[in-house]
Amino acid sequence: MHDSLWSAATQHRFLTAVREGTITATAFDSWLVQDALFVADLLTFQARLLARAPRQAQHTLAAGCTALVAELDWFDGQAAKRRVDPRQPPLSATLAYRELLNRLDAEPYEAAITALWVIERVYLLAWTTAASDTSPFAEFVEHWTAPEFAAYVDALGTLATPQRYDELIAEVLSLEVAFWDMALA
Repeated sequence: MHDSLWSAATQHRFLTAVREGTITATAFDSWLVQDALFVADLLTFQARLLARAPRQAQHTLAAGCTALVAELDWFDGQAAKRRVDPRQPPLSATLAYRELLNRLDAEPYEAAITALWVIERVYLLAWTTAASDTSPFAEFVEHWTAPEFAAYVDALGTLATPQRYDELIAEVLSLEVAFWDMALA
């Protein structure tokens, strides 16, 4: 299902440039700031999703919210380390993702959890393709491919029903491609 979109989202030229160490610091830092803004939006969405989730999903979603808070702390540290101002305005791809997350609040829980799983799965797979022992961005790749994150994505997969939300999956994958594109624009 959507093989070409999955490939486009997980094997993007942004990720190739990260793997090969050819991405500029400016492009990477621009993407990093936008990703931090997205994670803040994702935390808000996921907290609202937790509030309406069935009991069997609450542990996974609560753990995900806690991890997103830690992720925001990590982003703050990276911004300071890289001397990047994190208070930049969201760009169009970030705003489009924000719009989707807000729309998902009105969708059934099953649609929202499936979208969350796709968001996280595509991210894990994408960063896995960026892995390289020689990349100057290896620290970031390792952070976003940690076994704990993979286990979380697997746990979300047990809650998702992707066979019912083909169009939603395509939308998430398209937004992810646009997000990678944004950094290289």
